[in-house]
Amino acid sequence: MQIEKVLMVDDDLSILMIAEISLSKVGKWGVRTVDSGNKALALISEFKPDVILLDVMMPGMDGPTTFQKLREMEETARTPVIFMTAKVQTTEVASYCELGAAGVISKPFDPLTLPSEIKQILGDVLVH
Repeated sequence: MQIEKVLMVDDDLSILMIAEISLSKVGKWGVRTVDSGNKALALISEFKPDVILLDVMMPGMDGPTTFQKLREMEETARTPVIFMTAKVQTTEVASYCELGAAGVISKPFDPLTLPSEIKQILGDVLVH
């Protein structure tokens, strides 16, 4: 599997903008951004991302709830999901991984290294 398309879900528009620039310019990936879990679920069948970056704390549907709904959809049942959060205590990271997340990236993230962090987390599944 190789990353070609990334979906970024976060309610902070400045984070979406920085991530989109990072993922498209540094990572050279196709990127779509949405500001809610509901919008992410609506976009899935059209966009079909190779990896989903998902904010944990969002109004309405939070990240873990969005994650569970993504797992229930045939298109994303096996799509790697990486949570992005400022809450990176050991117990919190462990709980996200227990849900089935591929990994966790802490916020604030470094735009220059974000694509390599994603590749590192997905290293076991990716063929470079």
